[in-house]
Amino acid sequence: MLACRARGIVSRRVKHSFPRWQGRVSSASTSGAYITASWKFQQIRCKKTRSSVRLEDLPQGPIGAGDPLPPSKPEEEDAPPYPTVVLQARQNMQKFENCVLLTRVGGFYELYFGQAEEYGPLLNLKVAQKKTNAGPVPMAGFPFFQLERFLKTLVLDLNCYVAIAEEFPNDPGDKIKSNGLMHDRRVTRVITPGTLIDENFIDPYANNYVMAIHVNHHQEDPASSSAEPDDGTNSGSMVEPVGLAAPLADASTPIGLAWIDVSTGQFYTQSTTVTSLASILSRVGPREVVLDELFESKRDHQLFSVLAEDKHLITFAPHSEHLPLSGWSPMLESDIPAQTAKSFTSDEVSAGSLLLQYVRDRLQGLSMKLQPPLRHENMSVMTIDKSTMRALEIKQTIRDGTFRGSLLHAVRRTVTKGGARLLNAWLSAPSTSLETIRARQDLVEYFIQHPDLRDEVVLLLRRSHDSQRLVQKFALGRGDPDDLIALANTIRATQDIVSLLETSTELNSTSSGQDSRLSTTREEQQHDTGKGAACFAPLLSRINVSDPANLADRIKSSIDEEGLVQQHRDEDSEASQLITLAENVVAAEGSQSDASALPKATKKKKQGASIRDHYSAATDDTAAFIMKPGASAGLRSLHAKLSSLLEEKSALAETLRARYDAASLTLRWTPNLGHVCHVKGVKDLRRISDEAVTVVSSSRSTRTFHSPEWTALGRRIHQTRFEVGVEEQRLFAELRARVVANLVKLRRNAAVLDELDVAASFARLAAEHGWTRPILHDATAPDSSAATSTSTSTSTSTSTSTAQAQQHIVIGGRHPTVEAGLREQGRSFTKNDCLLSPPSPSPSPSPSSQLQNQPNQTRNQAQNQSQHGSFHLITGPNMAGKSTYLRQNALIAILAQVGSWVPASYAALPVTDAVYSRVGSADNLFADQSTFMVEMLETAAILRTATPRSFVIMDEIGRGTTPEDGCAVAFAALHHLVAVNRCRALFATHYHGLADLVRERGMHVSQGGAVECYCTDVEEDGAGGFVYVHKLRRGVNRQSHALKVARLANLPEAAITVAREVLDRIKSHQGQSQGQSQGQQGGASLHHDTHTKRPSADAG
Repeated sequence: MLACRARGIVSRRVKHSFPRWQGRVSSASTSGAYITASWKFQQIRCKKTRSSVRLEDLPQGPIGAGDPLPPSKPEEEDAPPYPTVVLQARQNMQKFENCVLLTRVGGFYELYFGQAEEYGPLLNLKVAQKKTNAGPVPMAGFPFFQLERFLKTLVLDLNCYVAIAEEFPNDPGDKIKSNGLMHDRRVTRVITPGTLIDENFIDPYANNYVMAIHVNHHQEDPASSSAEPDDGTNSGSMVEPVGLAAPLADASTPIGLAWIDVSTGQFYTQSTTVTSLASILSRVGPREVVLDELFESKRDHQLFSVLAEDKHLITFAPHSEHLPLSGWSPMLESDIPAQTAKSFTSDEVSAGSLLLQYVRDRLQGLSMKLQPPLRHENMSVMTIDKSTMRALEIKQTIRDGTFRGSLLHAVRRTVTKGGARLLNAWLSAPSTSLETIRARQDLVEYFIQHPDLRDEVVLLLRRSHDSQRLVQKFALGRGDPDDLIALANTIRATQDIVSLLETSTELNSTSSGQDSRLSTTREEQQHDTGKGAACFAPLLSRINVSDPANLADRIKSSIDEEGLVQQHRDEDSEASQLITLAENVVAAEGSQSDASALPKATKKKKQGASIRDHYSAATDDTAAFIMKPGASAGLRSLHAKLSSLLEEKSALAETLRARYDAASLTLRWTPNLGHVCHVKGVKDLRRISDEAVTVVSSSRSTRTFHSPEWTALGRRIHQTRFEVGVEEQRLFAELRARVVANLVKLRRNAAVLDELDVAASFARLAAEHGWTRPILHDATAPDSSAATSTSTSTSTSTSTSTAQAQQHIVIGGRHPTVEAGLREQGRSFTKNDCLLSPPSPSPSPSPSSQLQNQPNQTRNQAQNQSQHGSFHLITGPNMAGKSTYLRQNALIAILAQVGSWVPASYAALPVTDAVYSRVGSADNLFADQSTFMVEMLETAAILRTATPRSFVIMDEIGRGTTPEDGCAVAFAALHHLVAVNRCRALFATHYHGLADLVRERGMHVSQGGAVECYCTDVEEDGAGGFVYVHKLRRGVNRQSHALKVARLANLPEAAITVAREVLDRIKSHQGQSQGQSQGQQGGASLHHDTHTKRPSADAG
């Protein structure tokens, strides 16, 4: 036990050589306490020093109970004596504890300690044991040129965060401070799935978003709510535990969203609720979701159940400070306009603050120039919820989740990566602005009318590069000479496109209106008259090519493209040599499995025998430079000086060959020997005596020696080359700065090229498959409350004009993806029409007894205006195309508002604010939701949110329960859509009794209602053969022909026989029951798949 207090280090020797000890305090009395020391003998060797202190200077007396223990030694001082590289890696691992650390060591990236043991096998790397004084250290590594390959596995496949620690040479001052270390290794960037920039494995055809979510926890506390968030000095005020503990009932809690694509600089915000979050996540598709770290202990919040549905990667990040909008400016390419800044909510600002801090931390100090944030609420776009996006297979198929077979796959004809991303964004959020839609359609139409111009534009677009991501690389302080060349080529292609489009304006629109398909009405013909190439004017006004053209000229006059090619050859040579070296090591020490894990060389080249030969080749007279000698006056002077020195080298070589009479003498440089003269051949060796020269290396056939003349000249050559490299770096930095100075112009130009690419893609698609231009109307339908309170004195002309504006007419419609699949099989698609009239301006549907009380004039008017009905009830056999018909009309509405032409002979549609779909079946066992529960949740969401401007498709509502309950639920949904939502809808069902209930309630169009019945059918030949009739007709088909589908599915014949017997018995029983109750129930039935077909009564 110790009886004194130690408030300092008595001896430096004691500090370093005494073993560590752990102390525990036990109270012995009220007047003092004792420290019991348990010793851990761990010898740490170091330099021996000695210092002394007088005994009387030490404080004496018992240790007080309240006195703090002596501060423990820093962990790094007690760390085991690892080698420098391992120690640096260990320190970085402690600093970035949630990341997989890849440390650059020479030509390799290495993993250490537990990370090597955990991820080495996953990466198919051999885990070795590095011997150190502190014991063996597990390690694994791979060549540096394989970094992208292993990053893809770690980041995309394993969803890991990867910290990259690079080597930085220490200058003389740093070497002294670090006890002579040659390199410092520090983390330069943390790579996560949502913060990719220019990695080769990033998806070039889709945005790579990272999204932050901020929950408004002050909603229930009015005193704490304010229009503007606080100054953010206390991160704990951002998310209180009280708000996080909210149960599932807080689905309406406001939340703020912010998402960024770091690779393009796009920045968006949105204010929404937890209820709508799933649909937004489906539309945006973030690769990573960032939450405040305070959420980590509140896993019962409803937010996590929403994120778990699609298995989103969640990152918890500290929100240490709140960044107001004014604090975002250093990270933006331009300031946020004052008017726009006022529209941001406090939740959006908080989400943006969290996201910007997270991205800034991941980039580890890289400069960041993002585009000013856009509020999603300010963008007029159609709403497509999560279930609709999935059911319509807009981006991927339901069954396999693959791109092939989706709508995006069917319509994409873009030739640029930026155009593909823009098309992806448009399909996820079609426009609701009639002006925007018509402008896009005009571009498509002009490209169809002028195929030669379209082909020339497409050819020029193929010469361009992904300038959105190229520019962002330079904005982040990255980018290499190859990127500069690609950017210059893109600018040149933009110039050519502008010239081509400006020339086309002189041709005017002499061919406008020649194709009757392009202008089908007098209004459209007047719209097209004189339009010509004027559709390009808005795009050309956004392009600025003068300053970027100067930049392209400067790049082309500075960058030596041939030198770049040679430099790439050198890099490929180094990579191939490292692969060869690894193969030799494995052949000598490894097994067959080790050899199979090695990366394969992509090209077979003649390589040097060793790394030393590579260094020699890299420093010979043919070393490549990336800048042209005339790029600057200083570079021109240095190249002239270097050429003169190389001539001196040639002359010196001839002089030395003559002096030593050795024709094989060459002047070389090696990393170990420096500047040497090399002679090979026995004949020449005999003429050089060891006394005449200073031999540094020799063998039977070679000899290497120093020459003072070559040493002096070689140093001058190396110094000049170093000066050339410095000047090239200065010029390269200047070019980078000029790119950043033109950042806004280059991004705007890139956006125009993307739009031209999408328009040309639509034109090619329409020309190939005979699609037509849809006519869109923008007339806002009255809401349900207004409709029910409409006075009978409403003007007939007003009602008629509103009805015409809301006409939904599709003639000869097809499903784009199904038609493409049938075309590959040599089959044709059956076209179908879709005629939907707007809801009647009369009161909402009512029972027939109430309808009889309405004046005859009102009834006749409703019947005339709703001759097709705004709601179609569709019945028919299984496999007869009901679901396809529903989906194709929803897709036509989406394609029309994207700006594309549509797969139909004629289409006239109202602008739709939202498309909703309840199609297919799926359960959610993770959330304890059955198939029927999922169906009801989706149906409830539609009934609560659909408006008179929405378009709804529903398929098989109520099939997950008993026929009676299912039919009741299905009719309730039908009635709500017609009476309350008053939207356009297609409703497919096998509950044939719904048609009878519609007539019973007076909802059929013949009764002045909004519902019309359509069906598909089956034609039988009487010999057991049949064919599906996919063409819709009016009426009700009361047979589903399920057994025919069962036979097609190769169900065992015994099972089909039993099913037929049961079905016949049920039909017989239902026929008897129907006869007994005839006249009491009006023929209505709630049974599923039991009634026979009655064409005389229902054909219509």
